[in-house]
Amino acid sequence: MPPLSLPVIWTVMIDIFAWAFFHIFVSVLCLKLPLSFFLKESAWFRTFVWEKSGKVWQRIFRVKSWKGRLVDGTVILKKGYEKKKLHGTSIDDLKVFAAETRRAEMTHWLSIVPAPLFFIWNPIWAGWIMILYAVMFNLPFIIVQRYNRGRIDAITLSTSR
Repeated sequence: MPPLSLPVIWTVMIDIFAWAFFHIFVSVLCLKLPLSFFLKESAWFRTFVWEKSGKVWQRIFRVKSWKGRLVDGTVILKKGYEKKKLHGTSIDDLKVFAAETRRAEMTHWLSIVPAPLFFIWNPIWAGWIMILYAVMFNLPFIIVQRYNRGRIDAITLSTSR
């Protein structure tokens, strides 16, 4: 039994409103962070050797076949850096694109964080469904950002040598 017991219709309405709020709040929060925050190399967003410059994501998940179907948040918020295509091919353009993949990845990781709050007004089984939703909704976006950044990092590292 959740700490807050509500009729089913109210629980569903609150779930929908809460997810919309959390997704938009986290997105706006991350958009407010300066680009310089994401241009810096950070342990949080480093590309790991095992990712093989993004190739592992293609091999396991066949990213190229479905990544174009994901909706870019900039379309919804009408703000931000659209990542459907490169905005240029210079090293600086690629570094900005990589930084924006860090911003997007951070947005999607942070969008998972509020999921345990849903146990407050949902039955335990529904709370677990909310956690599953949070992971399953955000994971494809995280995988695409890591895939793209791995490829970009390989290009920028090879040209800076």
